[in-house]
Order: sequence, then structure tokens, then C-alpha cells
Amino acid sequence: MTLWHDYYLAQSVADALHALRAHDGQARVIAGGTDLLLDLEEGDVPPPVALVDVSRIEEMTAIYRQGDHIYVGAAATHAQIVGSDLLREHATCLVESCGVIGGPQVRNVATIGGNVAHALPAADGTVSLVALEAEAQVARLDEEGHIQRSWLPILHLFLGPGRSAVDPTRELITAFRFPARMPHEGSAFDRIMRPQGVALPILGLAARVRLTPDGQRFAHVSLCIGPAGPVPFRAREAERTLEGQPVQAEEALDAAIESALQEARLRTSKYRATKAYREEMVRVLMRRVIPRAVDRAQGA
Repeated sequence: MTLWHDYYLAQSVADALHALRAHDGQARVIAGGTDLLLDLEEGDVPPPVALVDVSRIEEMTAIYRQGDHIYVGAAATHAQIVGSDLLREHATCLVESCGVIGGPQVRNVATIGGNVAHALPAADGTVSLVALEAEAQVARLDEEGHIQRSWLPILHLFLGPGRSAVDPTRELITAFRFPARMPHEGSAFDRIMRPQGVALPILGLAARVRLTPDGQRFAHVSLCIGPAGPVPFRAREAERTLEGQPVQAEEALDAAIESALQEARLRTSKYRATKAYREEMVRVLMRRVIPRAVDRAQGA
């Protein structure tokens, strides 16, 4: 069975967008292809006329700091992210989450943009980007053929499980950005997984915390849990419960856990875990990940 007819290796964002437009909705963006090729083989995605490869576009593979933000190109591989000294310093949770995706062969080709574009609520890289309060840059062509770029909060890209707000036949996620690490700030990620040939995430949690200057209270907290609903779940009530509280207060952490459980939409999956097990793992991960982020914020 032929899965596509033409294959274009784009050299720039403009090149990729014009190739998509030329096929009028009959082409798809590809980078590592670790999700898309499986979807094509299994018939979950209609075979496109053409694939437009963005893995060689220089701006889409770059990782750098500019001003107060860290930028990660959407075609940066998970291996690039894991190996980045800049991200280890400013986005530890993202390095940790990308480091558990697949095996080395997958991480060498799979991209962070593909992780987000596939729109799964348990995607490890996505969970950390949400906790980092990232934005995504989406590029498209206007009617005159000029490139239009917009920065959107990352959660605006998700419509439901496997349903992205980005049209992969006409639009392109080009990059992500998030605030550089501030003093008294740290992040962490961990997950519970079930090895089944590939490591399926039962539950993942990323946390980014900023402490007061004395390092004793939470000044700002950002938490993401996945899967805990149809889209990546930002545990906002749990965040508010922790903010202003002493970092060593067990009762504050207990209250935040209960807030997260009340707000989350956990469910049973016959291939992964029961709802009751996931509820218990929320407790385990919050007690594991938040103190680790606090230790990093305190410089431990």
C-alpha cells in the first residue's frame, strides 16, 4: 500500500508552507515521523498526496536564549533537548520528560513539535511545556502568500484527545518559548509507566515552582498532570492552594493533592491503569515531584 506519493525536504518555513498550500490540504507535515507513520500504517490518517519534511529547517531545530525567554524549535529532537546544557539549567522538567520518551532510537528522531501536534493529554514533553507556561508559535500563509506568525498559550493548541487546533495540512508549529529560570525557581518531572514494548505513561506530572527570596514559601506554582482529562491538565486549584504556604508544610501539600484530585478528570484505561490507581499515583507523584522542584529552587 502506498502511504504517500511525493516527499519534500523543506529548507525554510516559507518553503514548507508553500509546499502545503500547493497541495491544497492533501499534504502533511512530517519531522521524525514516529507518530505520523504509525497512524498512516494503521489507517488512522488518510494517506496524503505528499509529505513535507521540516527536520532540516535551521530555525526549527535551534535551542537558544533571547532576552528573558528560552526558545526551542519545534523540530528539535528529544535527544537534542536531553543534551542541552541551557535546558538543563532553565527547564529541568522538560529534559527529564523528554529523556523517558521511547528508547534512544526514537529520541534521536522524534521531535518536541510532533509530541505537541499529536495532541495526546499524556504526552511527556507536552506536560512539561504546560508546567513551564510555554507558548507555541504557529505559522501560516495569508491570502497573498505572506507568512503570518502568532504566539499562542500552549493549551490553546488542544481540542481533545488526538485533536489539535493546528491544521497539519496548512499550518506549522515552528517553535516554543517560555520564561527563563528566575532566582529561587526550579522544576521537575516524573511519571509512572507500564513497559509494553514501548513505555506507556500511566500518569506523568511536571512542576515548576518559584519560592520567596528566603526560600521558605511558595511564591508561584505551575503543575501539569497527564492524562487527567481530554487535554493536558493544568492543576490550577492545587497551584493556588500551595501559593503563599511554607514549603515544608505537609498539610499544605495534602490540601493541594486533594484539590488536584477533585479537579482532575481521571479515568480507567484497560491498557494502562484504573481510575483508582491513577488517583493514588497523583498522590505519589505530587509528593515526589514538588519537593524535588523545591530542592532545586533552593539550590540543593
